[in-house]
Amino acid sequence: MHRDERPYACEVCKKKFSEKSKLIRHQCICTGERPYSCDLCKKEFRHQRSLKRHQRIHTGEHPYSCDVCKREFTQQSSLIRHQRVHSGEHPYKCDVCNKAFRVKSNLITHQRVHSGERPYCCDVCKKEFAQQSTLINHQRIHTGECLYSCDLCKKEFRHQRNMKTHKRVHSSEHPYSCDVCKKAFRIKSNLIRHQRIHSGECPYSCDV
Repeated sequence: MHRDERPYACEVCKKKFSEKSKLIRHQCICTGERPYSCDLCKKEFRHQRSLKRHQRIHTGEHPYSCDVCKREFTQQSSLIRHQRVHSGEHPYKCDVCNKAFRVKSNLITHQRVHSGERPYCCDVCKKEFAQQSTLINHQRIHTGECLYSCDLCKKEFRHQRNMKTHKRVHSSEHPYSCDVCKKAFRIKSNLIRHQRIHSGECPYSCDV
């Protein structure tokens, strides 16, 4: 067979392949077929390799280990991403501002700052977001859902960060400290406001 010869064609989209096995894998995408099923939770997959990766959730198997910190992973791709923490490698660079990222998905999200793209839309108020996680957090405003609760006073919160900030009321933790007078604060925004006493900064002015 010549290198460019592609005798196997998909009946749905007409895309051609050089090997029959590649055509079979591709057809699962066009037909939506998921022939591989987990015998524990019944979740279905298009590819056998995806099923094998998924089954490690149930077995607890972590076959990939970091040779620096010994942390273990279920997927080789997760190990490769993790190793960049140790190497400092940031292979994905924004072609607009040159900011670099360890993970490609973070670059894609960042690029929306420049493009203005907001692909995630709230089906209630139609507000649009650049990140799916931001949309999910926003939707809790409409549903009233509070996933996080303080284990000391049972107060409930929509966002984990708000619960963590609240817990400092009980612990008396003040992690944000002024480098001039050493006064400490529970919330970072309070520290920023305080620092204006020392800097003399007045960021707000009346336009009248």
